[in-house]
Amino acid sequence: MRSLRWLKRRLRGDRGVSMLEFAGFLPILLVIGMAAIQLGLIGYGINQAGTGARAAARVASQGGDGTAAGQAAVSGWLNPNVPPPAQDTDVTTATVQVTVPGVIPLFGPYTVTRHATMPTDN
Repeated sequence: MRSLRWLKRRLRGDRGVSMLEFAGFLPILLVIGMAAIQLGLIGYGINQAGTGARAAARVASQGGDGTAAGQAAVSGWLNPNVPPPAQDTDVTTATVQVTVPGVIPLFGPYTVTRHATMPTDN
């Protein structure tokens, strides 16, 4: 008789429910975590593209190879695209485009472009 009461009480309890709730909520937590990582990578890509554009514009404004300087200033895994900087009589403008890989499946790589302008040294 005593074991029967114990069995009924055990069957009516809510043990294990929290584990099921966690298992149901886990995919949402993973997507939020991956989205945070993706935003961080995009921010890093923006920072790297800006740094590369400034380096390319600075070197090109002084008569150097701005394309090489822009590519050297950016992390290689971002696949920097640095066209030759445009020089005017007063200013030099450089553009750097990087590709940030996608972390979340089904969302492709992101392209980030930054421009920088420096005064041309005469």
